Amino acid sequence: MLKSTEADPQLTYGDVVLNLFEHTATRQGQALDLQPKEFRILELFLRHPGRVITRTMLLEHVWDIHFDPQTSVVETHISRLRNKLEKPFGDTLIQTVRGAGYKLERKEDAQ
Repeated sequence: MLKSTEADPQLTYGDVVLNLFEHTATRQGQALDLQPKEFRILELFLRHPGRVITRTMLLEHVWDIHFDPQTSVVETHISRLRNKLEKPFGDTLIQTVRGAGYKLERKEDAQ
């Protein structure tokens, strides 16, 4: 379900499309107004759908921080991304994996 090639600079998962060259994101054809960190978080999820992404991985890949600063920066950005990516569409894509992190997975893909 994930797609990205050199000729096609898009990552897709279901109805979510991230264009890496144009730095745009859409869901169901509607533009998502993402901040730069939200875009990077979504890109990481789209590159690894169904895989648990830990808080440490997010800090390293999105913020380039290689230690745990003991702040809620990750949780805050995940919450903002969920509000933009999920709330208007009435479903959940970013799953919380208790004690481990988060993963991009639609409910129907999990079954």
